Order: sequence, then C-alpha cells, then structure tokens
Amino acid sequence: MKEELKELYRYRELLYMIAYRDIKVRYKQSIMGFMWAILMPVLIVLSGVVVRYAYAMASHAPLKTVDIANVAVKSLPWAFLVSSIRFACLSLINNKDLVTKIYFPKEIFPIAAVLASLFDFVVASGALIILLLVLRIGWSPYLAWTPALLLTMVLLAAGIGMIVSAASLYFRDVKFIVEVFLTFGIFFTPVFYDASMFGDKGKWLLLNPMSPILDGFGAAIARHQSPDLWWFAYSLVCTLLIFLGGYVFFKHLEPGFAESI
Repeated sequence: MKEELKELYRYRELLYMIAYRDIKVRYKQSIMGFMWAILMPVLIVLSGVVVRYAYAMASHAPLKTVDIANVAVKSLPWAFLVSSIRFACLSLINNKDLVTKIYFPKEIFPIAAVLASLFDFVVASGALIILLLVLRIGWSPYLAWTPALLLTMVLLAAGIGMIVSAASLYFRDVKFIVEVFLTFGIFFTPVFYDASMFGDKGKWLLLNPMSPILDGFGAAIARHQSPDLWWFAYSLVCTLLIFLGGYVFFKHLEPGFAESI
C-alpha cells in the first residue's frame, strides 16, 4: 500500500486537473452558475428550520437563533457528503474511456469528485458566513477545531467514494442503493436535530461516523463549545478504517475495471 500511495502522490497534478475539469463541466452552460453550490445547502437549512420550528411549537420552547445557526452549520457538511458520494459513485463509469485506455491510479476519479464537491463546500461557506453574521453568531477559540473536522469529513467522503465507485462497476444497481441511502440518511443523522434530544438513546445515532463530525461543527461554530472528544476520536478511527479499507477494496478490484465497465 505504501508504494501505491506514493504513486498516487506522483500523479497529484493529474488529480488536480481532473478535479478542475469536473468543476468546469458541472457549471458549464449553467444558468445559475456557482449558485448551484449554494442551492442544496440552502434547501436543507430551510427544511431544518421548519423541523426545528415544529419541534419548538410542540414543546412550547422558543426557537433560538443558535438553533437556526446549528442547523445551518451542520447542513453544509451534510450537503458536501451527499454530493461527494453521488458524484464519486459514477466517476469511473463517466470516464470509461480513460479508465480502459490510459494507465494511472484510477482512484484519482472518486477522489477528484470529492475535491470538486469540496470546492462547492467552500463556495457555500461564504453564504454560511453571511448567515452567521446576520444571526450575530460570534467567533470563539473553538473554531480551531474546524480544520480537524474538515479533514476527517473529506477522508470519510473519499473512503466511501472509493468503495461505491468500484462496486458500481460490478453491480450496476449500487448507484440506486446509494441514492436511497443518501435520500433517507438525513433522517438518521443529526442534521435537523441534536442527538442529545434523544437522551441516552442518542448515542446510537452517533455511531454513524458522520454524526460526531456534524455535531462537532455545530459545537465549535454555532454553540461555541468543544466537540465531544470521545466521539470525535471514535469518528476519526472509523474514518481512517473506512478510508484505508476503501483504498484496499478499490485497488483489489482495479485489475477488473476494464472488463467490467
């Protein structure tokens, strides 16, 4: 694996070029342009605000600005994960000519899809910052957690992306299964709500490796608290296992890509 990772590093410029191409193709001849990167997070935020408002009305508790900020902060990473997995799943199929005719590390395609979605994440972050300023959510030293949370999120997306992209070549219904999980996964992940709302049972929701990451973003940015260190450590370990396991899985299936595509 060490030599294969070194080879991937040697092809890093190709990785950047393919990621840049994916970004250009995504927005080429698009009426809204980069606004598409903001649309999905905005829709998720609005849906989350409606859910939190309904919960506040049912519990006779006021809807606070920090609750809206918390939903907004967690919606953006979730939108990134959904976009990354969706585009990574089809990354090999959509580049079948390059996969079959040219030699280079094929994991470049799902990783490039993640990097392209990361660009969308950065664009949408500008709108999030404006929203946080409007809600008067200040800054705190806990923002220093953001880079670690961001890196963990990217590695998790890349690991899952490699798994689903390779599997989709051998089983074409994988892309439909992925869409089902991405559609309903938001209800089993604390995006619109906090795991703490479920009391002791909330820990089962945090077993999803993405959940502690989202909760960490909400704590560090919106609530001005430190992320739960135990759960973040759990998420980090799971992420590393998924990334390394996904890489091994991808390289194991790679020799048969040309015949299966």
